[in-house]
Amino acid sequence: MKKWKQNLSLLIFLFTLSQFSFGQKSTSVQGKISDGKLPVEFVDVILKTANDSTKVANYTVTDASGNFSLDNVLSGDYQLQFKLIGFKTITQKIKVADSPLLIGTITLQNDTNLLNAVVVNSQKKQIQKTAEGFVFNAVSNISQSGGTATDMLKSIPTIAVDADGGITLRGKSPMILINGKNSAITNMDQIASSSIESIEVISNPTAKYDANAESGIINIKLKKNNQSGINGAVVLGSGFGAKGRLNSSVLLNQKSEKWNFGLAYDNRFAGRTKKIKGERINNFIDDEHFINQNRNDERTEGLQNLKFNIDFSPNERNSFSFEALGNLENQDNDETLHTQVNTNTNQFFSDNIRHSLELERSKVGELSFSYDRKFADDRKSLTASITSSFNKHRENTNIDTFNYDQYNAQIGDAFLQRTHNYEHENISNAIVNFAIPVSEKSILETGYKGTFRFFTSDFESADMNNGEYVVNPLASNSFKFNEQINAVYGMLNSFIGDKENPKWKYNLGLRAENVSNTGATKNNSDRFSNDYYKLFPSASLQLNLRTDEFVKIGYSKRINRRDLDELNPFIDITDALNPHGGNPYLQPEIIHIGEMSYNKEWSKYSFSTNAFYRNATNTIKQYAELQDNGVIFLQPRNIGSTITYGLETIFSLKPIGFYDANISITAFQQNINASNLAQDIVNNAFSWYGKIINNFVPWKGGKLQIIGNYNSALATPQGKRIPIYNVDMGFQQKIGKGNARLGLVITDMFNTLESGFKNNTLLFSNNRTSKSDTRALMVTFAYTFKSDFKEKLLENQFSTE
Repeated sequence: MKKWKQNLSLLIFLFTLSQFSFGQKSTSVQGKISDGKLPVEFVDVILKTANDSTKVANYTVTDASGNFSLDNVLSGDYQLQFKLIGFKTITQKIKVADSPLLIGTITLQNDTNLLNAVVVNSQKKQIQKTAEGFVFNAVSNISQSGGTATDMLKSIPTIAVDADGGITLRGKSPMILINGKNSAITNMDQIASSSIESIEVISNPTAKYDANAESGIINIKLKKNNQSGINGAVVLGSGFGAKGRLNSSVLLNQKSEKWNFGLAYDNRFAGRTKKIKGERINNFIDDEHFINQNRNDERTEGLQNLKFNIDFSPNERNSFSFEALGNLENQDNDETLHTQVNTNTNQFFSDNIRHSLELERSKVGELSFSYDRKFADDRKSLTASITSSFNKHRENTNIDTFNYDQYNAQIGDAFLQRTHNYEHENISNAIVNFAIPVSEKSILETGYKGTFRFFTSDFESADMNNGEYVVNPLASNSFKFNEQINAVYGMLNSFIGDKENPKWKYNLGLRAENVSNTGATKNNSDRFSNDYYKLFPSASLQLNLRTDEFVKIGYSKRINRRDLDELNPFIDITDALNPHGGNPYLQPEIIHIGEMSYNKEWSKYSFSTNAFYRNATNTIKQYAELQDNGVIFLQPRNIGSTITYGLETIFSLKPIGFYDANISITAFQQNINASNLAQDIVNNAFSWYGKIINNFVPWKGGKLQIIGNYNSALATPQGKRIPIYNVDMGFQQKIGKGNARLGLVITDMFNTLESGFKNNTLLFSNNRTSKSDTRALMVTFAYTFKSDFKEKLLENQFSTE
């Protein structure tokens, strides 16, 4: 409690500090930049005094919408200059008075004499705030080169990733989308970090988004180059942890006036090790009382992605896009598990060594077609898309178990088993979104999304008997699951006040979802169906205190539907003393969420904080139950209701030219009512996690990044997960004329990252720790060729969907 009060006091102090503005009374200069068709991003906007054109009074760059705002401008006469290599520089005289100056839309003209020797020096911000959260640009992350999407997510503010790859926002698993769509790629290790353009965190989704997003949405946007002409880039990487690692990627692109063709390939090959130690005491079982386990995993993994896209724009109003993605993943795991069991008097009971060789192969194919229609009124838009994603996963395991007596002598022959698990999944999406102005100040958004999922799983376990493998029907199962989600939404966005600088903004939304799903196991022994229709309202109100400062409140109703792993009832017996399985009878969680946020920006600092309250019924949590034979069975359960409230804060600073940083802290309290289960359930717990991202420019062309993460102990229904912490470092240096980079990455520098949990219940206590070879070193080399825009290609500054 004392630590909670100290943390709360610090957050209140930061919040209070942010209320004060610095500097003299001033105004702002605002406008928008276009090329005559589309907004232009990264334009240098330079404000110079009229009597001395060498003196820069203020500076900024345009955002993704082409907008810019020069703040804290004193009254007087100035020259306003707009510069972007590849376009003609525009200069105009302006006079600034006491009120904000709105200069409207400036249209840039192409400078054909410069197009063949362009180097773009403007860079995207590391974090760009949005109305619903923020966008983290992959270009800013150089400490996870050669990693996966899971590794990159570890470096993003407000996201917590444990040592086993579990991803949470505010203590719960978020919905993860690929290019804004549901995908059969559910394992984030299937996505190489080199293929990621940006990651969008939507912590406060409106009715426009899927309701199945209790803690928010993470949208991973993959690269899509649209630079003119023929261009490309190559990246090569190599390194080692306990074992060697290799990665590479190639990007090729050709764009003409109406057509754009892109081809991308990336791969990643690595070897990893993991050691797991478990200790358990079964309080009321005399024979299998003390259980000690030591497990060693030797793993090799390979990942390959191939992506192809065609874009066609017959005119400035219409554009069509087709995209195909192929993914191959293989993972071989050689595991040895040593289990020793003693009685309550600490006498020998059993000893065995179980060895398993697991071979996994996955194939994912994804096809996407989209259409985008623009109108004369840029407030009006129409988008439509159809996607289909296929996943085939095969897992074969050979197992041998040797039993030993108390003198370490082998008892009998080895017990041989083999298992297979074959999964087939298809997820398709049909999406239509339409926005139309209904008044000068209001826009109505409406749309439809259909999600269709088909899944089959065949799990078979066979035991060696008289020289032949015989299928064990008690340990084998099959599972089929079909789901259809049809959703429509309507949302009104409006404002009160001046169009260019509204005092109030608000939106009101309603989403209707009709869900129908069915599931069945072999011979229909476990069969269920669940059809329901639910409404999900959302609302928000934003008060703009200044152009760079606002307060926002919001409410939304959401749902946590069960995922396939939680529903699939077959039991994994890889560890015979700790089996786990799904629960087809789970009910979805219903959640009511209230939020209040504050955002403030200065020239060198920005601060945002978000207080949230979440009330969930039918909360789904993993629950461990001790069986009569000493086995602990882990299964998801509806444990009752949970109230969560907390504070999420992001602070960015650039105090000096060669250094900038981002600090984020999320803290929350959970109160659990689990009266439907055992009495030893954890009733309340406080958790927090934070990270700091430090960026340095030590010299020209060099970048240094150091990221520190800390996740406090996290409450589970019967105990807690242990704290985790680590430090990653990345360095990058330009070579030659800037069309090449040399990078060095060290992950988990101090080798501190490990996971585990401690459970203490009336029936048993259980401690478990897991340590992988997370400390690794990678060296990467990147090179662009035949590219007009070298910086954009090399630094991942691609356009997104």
